[in-house]
Amino acid sequence: MSADRESTRRVVSSSPEETESLGEKLAEKLSSGAVVALFGELGAGKTCFIRGVCRGLKVKEKITSPSFIIINHYRGTLPVYHIDLYRLKSHQEFLCLGYEEYLFGEGVTLIEWAEKAEPYLPPETLSVSMRIVDETRREVRFSREPR
Repeated sequence: MSADRESTRRVVSSSPEETESLGEKLAEKLSSGAVVALFGELGAGKTCFIRGVCRGLKVKEKITSPSFIIINHYRGTLPVYHIDLYRLKSHQEFLCLGYEEYLFGEGVTLIEWAEKAEPYLPPETLSVSMRIVDETRREVRFSREPR
């Protein structure tokens, strides 16, 4: 990863496997209570990245996007909460679902479509913004700054 600013890092992934590998490397740095907010359009690689994080946290189950059920719980070296907010219409819907416990819990919380919860994310949340460069390449930005 190359540093753009002190608190932002950017990398370009050339394949889904590289995107998963980035997630796996990030997992080594995550600890109890970590919240990772993922941003990016449909097909940008958010679920692929999360598969890598889960692999790095020794999750054995198959990782799928919980678009219809909103949250998947996994067991690994830490509890993992994979939240997909794609179907939510507003920030208020997020609050009504009662997910505050995941943002301040003991596990690692990974949130796809995090812009739908952005006002409620803890200040120490790691933002991962993904952008489609072309058919196989993705630009991935890691930041601790508010978006």
